[in-house]
Amino acid sequence: MLLTTPDYSSYYDDNGTFSPCGEFDIRTFSKGFLVTLYTLVFILGSLGNGLVVCVLVKHRNQTNLTDLCLLNLALSDLLFIFTLPFYIHYTVISEWTFGDFMCRFLSCSHYSGFFSSIFFMVIMTLDRYMVIMHAHKVARYRTMKVGVFMIAFVWMLSLCVSLPAFIFANVTVEDQGTGCYYSPENENWMHYDLFITNMLGLVIPMVVMVICYSRIIPTLVNMRTAKRHRIVRLIISIMVVFFVFWAPYNISRFLKFLYKKEFIEGSCTREGNIKLSTTVTEAIAYTHCCLNPIIYAFVGQKFMRRALQLLKKWAPDYSGSSSYWSSRKSSIGSRSSDVTSTVIM
Repeated sequence: MLLTTPDYSSYYDDNGTFSPCGEFDIRTFSKGFLVTLYTLVFILGSLGNGLVVCVLVKHRNQTNLTDLCLLNLALSDLLFIFTLPFYIHYTVISEWTFGDFMCRFLSCSHYSGFFSSIFFMVIMTLDRYMVIMHAHKVARYRTMKVGVFMIAFVWMLSLCVSLPAFIFANVTVEDQGTGCYYSPENENWMHYDLFITNMLGLVIPMVVMVICYSRIIPTLVNMRTAKRHRIVRLIISIMVVFFVFWAPYNISRFLKFLYKKEFIEGSCTREGNIKLSTTVTEAIAYTHCCLNPIIYAFVGQKFMRRALQLLKKWAPDYSGSSSYWSSRKSSIGSRSSDVTSTVIM
């Protein structure tokens, strides 16, 4: 995905303008830190997003436009998560053993999962804005047919943006072993990778969130709903979490680009710090796919009720939690249910 080289080789190998510095063994660090964190991301992300898919598929006859976006957001995260075991294996043995096609396919899937996940978060933000701020104008246009068309467009856009990863990723045999590299012949494609990741992966989504939610929050505050403050806190959390998880990684990648172009004075210490920061911030950014089910699905009353019913069916002993949820739900006024389902779900 966002990786300039999907196999992490740029963090391990000294090439281009990087000088051979041995002060910090990034490969050893990665085998411990990355493998552990990516394994947790794979397990937790698969469970959380898998449950979202199961619940929404089970209740597909009651699906609305928001549920459709939630389903595709979960599928995007699962596509992204699917590639992690291959990169974990590569990190552990320092050898790409899956062949050229899988190198291209996984690189493209990694990017597609990332971008589609971001795009669906943007779509959900815009949908909330239109429903709350212009409810009467958009009601007749907010149909399942329009939703399906919009979702198909998002997947096609994600695939098109990710296509260079499929075209330019390839297996290369070097002194240190066989690796899967993103290595376009024209350096402009490297600039494209950095630009498209920063703009579509951080800047534009963040601008959309800030503009839309800054208009939504005052409207919610003025509404007569007992849960307006909780909804406002949730909205702020969505923006803060997105920025905190993705901004450091995009900044690290930009600094790495400046270093390679010699805009930043080179030294072994600075090179090691940039490599380390890119590795750590990338790993932290990947954990965001584990939080999406919590932020966008499990905080919604309707979805949580359905999830508990499904878990109770799978594990009958889970009835205690279901009873707790039922009693908690009954204590909440119903007058805010419409707003909650629109904003949270």
